[in-house]
Amino acid sequence: MTFDATLDPMLNPAIPSPCYVCEEAKLEANLQLMQRVQDESGVEIILALKGFSMWSTFDLVKKYLQGSTASAVWEARLGKETIGKQVHAFSPAFKPGDIDQLVDLVDHISFNSLGQWQRYKQQILASTVSPGIRLNAEHREAETELYDPSAPGSRFGILAKDLVGVDLTGIEGFHIHNLCECDSFATERTILAVEKKFSQYFGQLKWINFGGGHLMTKKGYNVEHLIGVLKAFKARYPHLNVILEPGSAVAWQTGPLVCEVIDIVENRDKIAIVDMSATAHMPDVLEMPYRPEVRHAGKAGEKAFTYRFGGNSCLTGDAIDLYSFDHELQIGERIIFEDMIHYTMVKTTFFNGVEHPSIGILRKDGTFELVRKFTYEDFKNKLS
Repeated sequence: MTFDATLDPMLNPAIPSPCYVCEEAKLEANLQLMQRVQDESGVEIILALKGFSMWSTFDLVKKYLQGSTASAVWEARLGKETIGKQVHAFSPAFKPGDIDQLVDLVDHISFNSLGQWQRYKQQILASTVSPGIRLNAEHREAETELYDPSAPGSRFGILAKDLVGVDLTGIEGFHIHNLCECDSFATERTILAVEKKFSQYFGQLKWINFGGGHLMTKKGYNVEHLIGVLKAFKARYPHLNVILEPGSAVAWQTGPLVCEVIDIVENRDKIAIVDMSATAHMPDVLEMPYRPEVRHAGKAGEKAFTYRFGGNSCLTGDAIDLYSFDHELQIGERIIFEDMIHYTMVKTTFFNGVEHPSIGILRKDGTFELVRKFTYEDFKNKLS
């Protein structure tokens, strides 16, 4: 039987359960918006692989973005092999073996401390890599402390007081990242805070990286304001190459995690057990925590039938909030957790041996392409 494309595309029987499905048209729309920001502001945008590493889509990504940024050697290698162009790197700390590999992989590197810079300075200066240091803006914008690099006691970045009197010879760039899914006004406040604390050093730099967390693809984001803020900064410092490195914004609202109900039990609430695990496959739901949207569902009691979703692992806390539906859920029914492409696939585990969701692409022409199905061997080979 041919699938009716007028129905919800996530009901296509070609999509296995569970499965992450990236919608190509939505991803390209995000990338086109970022191209506009680049064209109109004069900044460069690169992909933060920590937020989106679905390399089967990178032939599309590299048409619009200027490269990638990595948090470790393996990410740097992935960026170089699958996107090319520029490769940037930052880590809280590098080991000597990391640097030995990174000098052949990256174009820019940012050190988290002056000690790390001094330790590897001669090796970097003898290479073609452009060196920078990460600064702590001491300016808070992120709502969740777990994701706030400027929270008190943060291990990220050098404080302004610790730069006083320091010889920065050889440093070509500053890296500042203190946003998390923030708006353009948070970007503006951050830039002004950075200028106030660090602009006396700008004259000797070639580039400045304002990190990620710029959620420019979210509905309602003031893109015009962002462009204006960036243009104004570049007008004040025309010699600086300005870089942004969003992760979430690239893959924001580009596809769901599709799963299905495999049992229904009752203990105070009706609990629909699904064939995936929140702790293994949607960890931010429990870590942040946050309530993911479910297609066609409302809040508890809003519709006639209310359920809590339970993951299929043995962790007691592997459960997700209450949702209501117009109908009673049936075993085998598809459940669609929205917006699960960014900061989800990159954090998955094989915990408890629960079947890992497949990965697929819903192409612009409506066809589905399964690009990865995980096997027992994947689970076994991660262990020893």
